[in-house]
Amino acid sequence: LPISSMGRYHPSHYSRREGEIRVGIGEFSYAVTIAEENPQSSDPERSERLVIEVTPYRAQGRQHRWADRKTWKVEDRLAILLQELETRAVEDAQHKIDEERAMADRQRRWKHAMAEAHRMAYEEHNAAALRDQITRWHEAQDITSYCQALAERLESEPPGSQHIQQAQKWLAWARARATAIDPLRCLPTHPEPPELTPEDLKPYLKDWSPYGPEGNRHW
Repeated sequence: LPISSMGRYHPSHYSRREGEIRVGIGEFSYAVTIAEENPQSSDPERSERLVIEVTPYRAQGRQHRWADRKTWKVEDRLAILLQELETRAVEDAQHKIDEERAMADRQRRWKHAMAEAHRMAYEEHNAAALRDQITRWHEAQDITSYCQALAERLESEPPGSQHIQQAQKWLAWARARATAIDPLRCLPTHPEPPELTPEDLKPYLKDWSPYGPEGNRHW
């Protein structure tokens, strides 16, 4: 109970009136807290005032707190509070729908980006294989031309020349080398697609993450 001493009002710790209830509306639940507005005040009138409030809403300027005043009590504002909670439930339901739609759209765009990244990565893999084949083909052609010139040079050498045997060995090795590196010695086939890792896909995803559509589209 409140204690009066030397003309001063001292509210007792055990006289405090406060608590929390949860109001369920549809699939949503809202915490409503009730407490003394000035529990430490020495003014009996001020210390008796109650305040009821809900968590501030994301929309700016919405009232979320009601307190006892001379012209009304918090009980008179319960209908307004319930109306606020019902409005929140409607807006939260729409917000949930909007978020689910946005999430589905992000998922769709991420899957499209991933498919495009795979296509580009495979394309680059094939292009690299082609560049390698062209390089080896040019090298094989150059070696073949060199071997023809070397064979003609050997024909012009007189029999019994001191270095002709070593030159013939070199010619045989060069011809084998040209055959070994020539990609057209047998019909080339389409390269096997590689096993792509998330790191392989990153260069083709721009702002998307290879690990999923969430995370603000960053890695």
